[in-house]
Amino acid sequence: MDVRQDLARCTLCADRFAATATAHEPRPVVWFQPGARLLIASQAPGLRVHQAQTPFWDASGKRLRDWMGVDEDTFYDRSRIAIVPMAFCFPGYDAKGSDLPPPKICAQTWRAQIIESLDKIQLTLLVGGHAQSWHITGKQSVTARVQNWRDHAPRVFPLPHPSWRNTAWLKKNPWFEEDLLPTLRSQIAKVLKP
Repeated sequence: MDVRQDLARCTLCADRFAATATAHEPRPVVWFQPGARLLIASQAPGLRVHQAQTPFWDASGKRLRDWMGVDEDTFYDRSRIAIVPMAFCFPGYDAKGSDLPPPKICAQTWRAQIIESLDKIQLTLLVGGHAQSWHITGKQSVTARVQNWRDHAPRVFPLPHPSWRNTAWLKKNPWFEEDLLPTLRSQIAKVLKP
């Protein structure tokens, strides 16, 4: 059976989500298919994505598409781009209204078989600390990993999360837009070329 169908029905975290401040049910956002050449390894859907059932359907997605130099149609073309987060459901908010981390059980349960099904991947974007920690060995901060992007390029690019919360980080680290993004965009154009 197709892993996507099994994943779409997953309720492993139902009790965990029911106990959050949002008290929501699992709704996995499944956005990949065999044949994709670019993998976006991200963190977990936010509330807007949970409601829309479309990954990066928010301001973070707009910023990420800008970083990548792709339009919305290209970004959402599953035959070219696979979006595989560390958790496929919105983890919820804590009592203070902060995002909860992606439950580790999600990646432990699904990630290996999904990655195995994506055998045409030529480029991987590691968006945020959770995805980077899973895919890159060694303890480093997100900033250190992103600063050392050349150690992983051209097949892997660690990126900060494109959230508005990282706007100050972007201002403090102009090398990201000046050095990393032009190389990233060039590599993405090569990989996605028809």
